[in-house]
Amino acid sequence: MRRTSRLALVLTTAAALTTTACGGGGFNNSGSSSTASQKSGPAKLTMMIGSSGDAETNAVKDATAAWGKKTGNTVEVVAASNLAQQLGQAFTGGNPPDVFYGADTSIGDYAKAGDLYAYGDQLKDASFVPALVKTFTVGGKFYCAPKDFSTLGLVVNTDLWKAAGLTDADYPKTWDDLESVAKKLTKGKVTGIVIGNDINRSGAFMKQAGGWVINDDGTKMTATDPGNLKGLQEVKKLMDAGVLKFNTDTSPATGWGGEAFGKGIAAMTIEGNWIVGSQTKDYPKIKYKVVELPAGPAGKGTLMFSNCWGIAAKSGHQSQAVDLVKYLTSADQQMAFAKAFGVMPSTTSGVDQYQKEYPQFAAFAAGGAYGQGAVNAPGMQPVMAKFNSELATLSKGGDPKKMLDELQKNGEAVLSGS
Repeated sequence: MRRTSRLALVLTTAAALTTTACGGGGFNNSGSSSTASQKSGPAKLTMMIGSSGDAETNAVKDATAAWGKKTGNTVEVVAASNLAQQLGQAFTGGNPPDVFYGADTSIGDYAKAGDLYAYGDQLKDASFVPALVKTFTVGGKFYCAPKDFSTLGLVVNTDLWKAAGLTDADYPKTWDDLESVAKKLTKGKVTGIVIGNDINRSGAFMKQAGGWVINDDGTKMTATDPGNLKGLQEVKKLMDAGVLKFNTDTSPATGWGGEAFGKGIAAMTIEGNWIVGSQTKDYPKIKYKVVELPAGPAGKGTLMFSNCWGIAAKSGHQSQAVDLVKYLTSADQQMAFAKAFGVMPSTTSGVDQYQKEYPQFAAFAAGGAYGQGAVNAPGMQPVMAKFNSELATLSKGGDPKKMLDELQKNGEAVLSGS
């Protein structure tokens, strides 16, 4: 799960914008079927993950070991230090892991390259959250099962909230409410709200205003739709009022919204459920409450972040790998992962269990019903990286309309293959 933006990944791809925008080629569906001879009997699978730490790594190892004991197979789990890089090298070298974490923003590129085995139609009994199915569907094919997900919620420092004379009745339901409470919470070194400086946070305002970057099936850019400008103008309005800052503009600058919140220089932040682990470990004295993001002119809106269980097209053990994924996405196993390292189940039944088990974080789970998934169209990562670098200048006089116009132009060039 992403604590901050995908900055480390997107910076490596930003320089490729011109090349990508000018590259041609249609969609390659070669990943939709097996491209390797299949082996029967007990299998030794390799799995590559991008782990958040020992708790996640150990939970995955325990789960795969339990499945192996049940089926007679074995799984070697490799916790990559740089998942995107190591996966890329494995695919290029022709020896990819059988199973791996597939990032929501990368799924289109992997599918176009023919690296994925599309097995989603084999999991018809699983009740995955519909928005997650859409995230991992490219060219009409459901490529891989969503592993889990996170959404954005409004995280509030309850001590600062009370000190400002605010009560439970004041938790913001609308943009106007947010402006009002952010103003009351801004005092001295404390800013009412601090967020990350890219679309992974400001994009929630775009969604609440009825906009988004691209249409539902990833075939048409919609960056210049009015809702997107309205959303970014709301962020700028809060900035101009001095009640919202990007994490990079706090004093001192902070690495992400959760750090600003934990250090007490942000009364509120917009973050995902990964903040729970950070607060517990790094800032245990800060008392907080999580509520749903306030609605905008078009209603409620949040962003969703996820990985899937990718299976390599070149794997010789695809049937065993699919069986493993079915085990890993069962309700019981997903709740075991939730308890171990804080993620939310990717199935509707799992979400129901999560809300009952963790009512204090129900706001995160509720976002699954109206959340917006990542931009997954092939070739779009450099385009989004360029947009993010410009969005970071919003606090320094950047023009949101120009940013969106350029995003539209660059995205259209990628989608048209020009």
